[in-house]
Amino acid sequence: MRELSQETERRGAVAPYGLAEVTGPSMVPTLLHGDRLVVHYGARIRPGDVVVLRHPFQQDLLVVKRAAERREGGWWVLGDNAYAGGDSTDYGTVPQELVLGRVRFRYRPRKPDQRSPLAVLRWAVSAARPVFCDRSASRRLRAR
Repeated sequence: MRELSQETERRGAVAPYGLAEVTGPSMVPTLLHGDRLVVHYGARIRPGDVVVLRHPFQQDLLVVKRAAERREGGWWVLGDNAYAGGDSTDYGTVPQELVLGRVRFRYRPRKPDQRSPLAVLRWAVSAARPVFCDRSASRRLRAR
């Protein structure tokens, strides 16, 4: 399952910040299909952060997951949508060198059917948000 556009990787090499687009349901409700992300490449990762990483088995594939906890050999990452799969429960610990950066901000583009003034106002209030660290990720991991 492709999670981010490949344009993310090229921009990350040039500047510490880059843009990415989410595809897929693995981070619902935090991130939705079509969301745009501002990624801080090379940022320090802490448990609970939403991160961009290379898939351990398909390294041309970039994914976005939540760093649940540090383990021997790298990071244990989880999607916020437990039913979507495609996280460390499938492929194990992700080596540190495959974790590219931390997601700082998300932007939801306006849908074509959001034309009324009230719909535009609702969109404007909720479209852009910072992506915060979720410290409960480690507790969710232990509860599984």
